[in-house]
Amino acid sequence: MAFVVGGSCGLFLGNVGYGLRVYDKRGVRVGKVMGRRTGVGMTWEAGIFEKTNPYAEELRATAKYIASRGKGILASDESNSTTGKRLATVSLENTEDNRRRWRQLLYTAPGLGNYISGAIMFEETLYQKASDGRQFVDILKEQGIVPGIKVDTGLTALPRTNSETATTGLDGLPDRCKKYYEQGARFAKWRAVLRIGPGCPSDAAILENCHALARYAQIAQAAGLVPIVEPEVLLDGDHNIEETAYWTERVLSFTFRALNEYDVCLDAILLKPNMINPGGDNPKRASPEDVAQYTLRTMMRGVPAAVPGIHFLSGGMSDEEATLNLNLLNTIEGSERAPWSLTFSYGRALQISVLKLWAGVDANADNAQKLLVSLAEANSKAQLGKFSGTHPSPGKSERNWQPLRLV
Repeated sequence: MAFVVGGSCGLFLGNVGYGLRVYDKRGVRVGKVMGRRTGVGMTWEAGIFEKTNPYAEELRATAKYIASRGKGILASDESNSTTGKRLATVSLENTEDNRRRWRQLLYTAPGLGNYISGAIMFEETLYQKASDGRQFVDILKEQGIVPGIKVDTGLTALPRTNSETATTGLDGLPDRCKKYYEQGARFAKWRAVLRIGPGCPSDAAILENCHALARYAQIAQAAGLVPIVEPEVLLDGDHNIEETAYWTERVLSFTFRALNEYDVCLDAILLKPNMINPGGDNPKRASPEDVAQYTLRTMMRGVPAAVPGIHFLSGGMSDEEATLNLNLLNTIEGSERAPWSLTFSYGRALQISVLKLWAGVDANADNAQKLLVSLAEANSKAQLGKFSGTHPSPGKSERNWQPLRLV
């Protein structure tokens, strides 16, 4: 047994427990708090995940499947409000039926399952049906695409910070996850947002968001859902690429510490981070080579090898940027040592140009679906390091930036 004295207390570890020895100002021991390594509330016992979670093998298999080489995730989990703003750009009213029609176009695209292994859905969409009466979750499964669900309920301001945010949605989450599993979802997503700026990200914002990510991941795994852990460092701002790399590495460190504290099984999660780019307001854009090098270095430093897949978000990058950066990330020196699949979970980079082409007109649906599949195929090739030639996106160089919105 050993202990370390620091100030007025000392921590000691024994064969079956831990304890905190408390001392007064004279150095005299005045108390002791004990705990056990095993027993109620403590999960230090080896193999506890396998012994207590009935979904353990299913979770691992699902995570491994979604992280398959040459495939990625279609992030179509925009809230009704955000979807409404997207529909407004093509003069469509924000109605439930228009939202359903838009998601139907995405999910029924012939051949999409050749390049997409998972689709993240909003709660409304998870329960919707196509015009022929089939459930969206069944349509996805028929294509070999695993249905997923966004479970956070949005962002709220974090008091006494410089416009930083916390993510809401832990209240009632266990019951919701159970219902989502019953409906056919097999993975979940929770987005945490950190921004770089004066005094940001603060320790308060990092700790709050990493705690919520870990608690969510623990709840999701208990309900049979593979948690996508998304600690996004925003593209907003004029910071340089070195600053993005530093803060992303720091956030990843806190994230995995929190996941370990909550006994989250790392080979049954997926990570959805940002690539390492300079801020969107920085006049100096980084080359794809720089983005790939900084991103790979940051991931190698911060992500345990147990994680099956790193699914990068497009985060406002242009359609072409997102593909070229991913392609280089899988071809630069050192990428062959990456223990995880370096792939994509793109929303705007797969959807914006498709929405513009469709514009709510049924006659445009076939061409819009072909464009979606072409975009998915381009990023599939990029994941394999085999993309070349002209990018299929009509607006390939336009950045897909959108402002941060609170609940």
